[in-house]
Amino acid sequence: MTKTWMVRAGEGAAFIDDFRDEGVVSIGWAPLGSLENYGTRADLARAVAAIWPDWGKQSQSMAVGQVWRFKDEIGKDDTVVSYDPGRRIYLVGTVTNPYRFDPTRSEHPHIKQVRWAGEVSRDLLSAGTKNSLGAISTIFLVPKEAAADLHRAMTSKAPAEAPETAEAEEAVLAEDMQAKALEFIKDRAAKLDWEQMQRLVAGLLRAMGYKTRISPAGPDRGKDIVASPDGFGFESPRIVVEVKHRKGAMGSQEIRSFLGGRHKDDKGLYVSTGGFSKDARYEAERASIPLSLMDIDELVAALIENYDALDNETKQLLPLRRLYWPI
Repeated sequence: MTKTWMVRAGEGAAFIDDFRDEGVVSIGWAPLGSLENYGTRADLARAVAAIWPDWGKQSQSMAVGQVWRFKDEIGKDDTVVSYDPGRRIYLVGTVTNPYRFDPTRSEHPHIKQVRWAGEVSRDLLSAGTKNSLGAISTIFLVPKEAAADLHRAMTSKAPAEAPETAEAEEAVLAEDMQAKALEFIKDRAAKLDWEQMQRLVAGLLRAMGYKTRISPAGPDRGKDIVASPDGFGFESPRIVVEVKHRKGAMGSQEIRSFLGGRHKDDKGLYVSTGGFSKDARYEAERASIPLSLMDIDELVAALIENYDALDNETKQLLPLRRLYWPI
């Protein structure tokens, strides 16, 4: 069975006119020379590592995957799609020839010939298809449902659904993307080491208007950070912070140990990326001083709420980009 592939026309679709006028799809990575020189994926991986040694392992692996897919996996008679963002249309065609290398094309020399069958307006597609085609990879396999929707739109020239249905789908999609984004942020935070997590929490407190003092490494008698208006803990409120960055949930014993060294005028903040047991939360509720427990969900929510106020050092620990979505 034939497959449907997205092949993007370079950054910002810079080569989309070449795609359309010359009946081709093409990719960069010109320093590799002809891909026919690489008999196996391992051969290609060694070449990528040698040509681009400064790239990280993940970037090298992604490049190998994209190039090998273009050379070996996109076959004759497969369908290819490419997006023209200026016109908001998708070109849809069929691969007619195997891979060839054109050294006269200095930027995009790796080519497959295509017979373009038509164009599809983005407005005719369902919200699910738009989402599927929005992946950032240069080359990817289009899901069967999205491929079928493209074919339907090209033949019928009719929208997938009524405007109100489309808006409802887009709203669900927005909620789904927001939920996924939060999980990705938590994944990235979980990869920080303990010292980085400690600095992240201290940075959050500074963004909220406090000055912080981080305890030196070693036995800290139940405190990792002291936050206060003056930074020394002389002025109230004096917030004593414990940071636990591990997978296991904190229990009641850990909460009691933390409370044991506190002054009656202290305020407590206990951060645990592994969460808290039910008994730990009960222990915090009946504590002799005000004590807040913060798990990874609450930490990320607070970071997002105060992100603009974070200093650059803290932002570098967890870089985020604002995404605007129509409502």
